[in-house]
Amino acid sequence: MSIVVFGSINIDLTTYGARLPKPGETVLGDHYSIDLGGKGCNQAVAVARLGGQTSLVGRVGRDSFGDTARAKLKESGLDTGNVLVDPESGTGIAVISVNKQAENCITVIGGANMAINNADVVRAKELFENAGILMLQLEIPLEIGLQAADIVRSQGGRVIFDPAPAPAAGLPADVLSRIDIITPNESETELLTGIRPTNPAQASEAAAQLRRQGVAMAVIKLGAAGVYYQNAECEGFIPAFKVNSIDSVAAGDCFNGGLAYALENGYSPDKAVQFAAACGALSTTKRGASTSAPRLADVMDLLQ
Repeated sequence: MSIVVFGSINIDLTTYGARLPKPGETVLGDHYSIDLGGKGCNQAVAVARLGGQTSLVGRVGRDSFGDTARAKLKESGLDTGNVLVDPESGTGIAVISVNKQAENCITVIGGANMAINNADVVRAKELFENAGILMLQLEIPLEIGLQAADIVRSQGGRVIFDPAPAPAAGLPADVLSRIDIITPNESETELLTGIRPTNPAQASEAAAQLRRQGVAMAVIKLGAAGVYYQNAECEGFIPAFKVNSIDSVAAGDCFNGGLAYALENGYSPDKAVQFAAACGALSTTKRGASTSAPRLADVMDLLQ
């Protein structure tokens, strides 16, 4: 069994400066980077960095960004055999601004990611049938991701769903019954439940609401406040690890990668969430998206 990620692959153009610009304002930045990104890609790299067996299913364009993405994926140790080169769509990109407080704002152009369709499910069917865990996000068409989820769950695998970027209209009614674990942050939780959690009690209420809609486990990320989890057998809150944060880009993706790795390696839900929280925290100590994913040894050192 392995971890399969079905999701987006982007090239990230990230600028760093003292503060984020207001609408209509131009600010001078300090420096920039061009890196591999996309929520799907970031999660796959996060699992690979930890030493997990993972495969990535997605698309890039037939352009220079696509060439760069495939090369960087190979450098990260990921098999590109299920990354289709789309001749009609450009590679997805994300334009990211980061301030001195490690806060960010992001504009994503989906490109080839949004051209993913049923043909991608068919060509990767064997992978999905043998997946212990499938990781999904919302930077590819939702219904196509859920088709893969149905295959994985029919064979006894589990599905971790990151509802980001959360749709303003919420999710269709049947989505939570077709996944196993949902991992929203505060703003995504508010869009899905009407509750913006700022403490464990509010997170508990929101998690219970999500579970009533059909998901087995809700893991609510509260940023610098910590993370709350709840399923039918247990619930709990894990305070944030104290680290020197400089860039929060992809922290949620590294969290999800850590969660999948821990669960696939037999961690109990509480220990898996703690492991994931350490992965997310460590990712904020480095700049970039996929490049910020921590190594297993560093995670274990933080957990000691």
